[in-house]
Amino acid sequence: MIFTETPVQGAFVMDLELREDERGFFARTWCERECGERGMNLRVAQCNVSLNKKQGTLRGLHYQAAPFEEAKLVRCTHGAIYDVIVDLRPGSPSFLRHAAVVLSAGNRRMLYVPEGCAHGFQTLEDDSEVFYQMSECYSAAHARGVRWNDPSFAIEWPPAERIMTDRDRTYPDFAP
Repeated sequence: MIFTETPVQGAFVMDLELREDERGFFARTWCERECGERGMNLRVAQCNVSLNKKQGTLRGLHYQAAPFEEAKLVRCTHGAIYDVIVDLRPGSPSFLRHAAVVLSAGNRRMLYVPEGCAHGFQTLEDDSEVFYQMSECYSAAHARGVRWNDPSFAIEWPPAERIMTDRDRTYPDFAP
């Protein structure tokens, strides 16, 4: 795997290191040793898939409060998304900074999201499917969110006619 640091401390873009031959390729998508050397923790407690029918669908920005903070490994398995994370950890040197990356079936990139960061994405194509591995199980009582266009984060989302839930559209601005 090829790891690229992001502006958010502890978050990485991960590219596959392909071993190709006439049959196709083989690549690792997670290595506990290599990831652990970078401080990444992904005890897989839950895996989810999200199918998004229309381009412009925006989900997020979501996170879970303590003690159910979760790390995520996110990959787009069909279509393409603009994936965004925001550091909500008050003691972090990258507090309130964000990182954004295009994940697609074609580029096979993954994004590692550390605990304490909000996560969201906007689809760039119809029928985009996103696969998540999480370190904690979902807890509705600890589910939280911040507004996708909160000026504190200065995220430049791709232009689109956005499709969102009322919940995601009306989350409050972040208050540290």
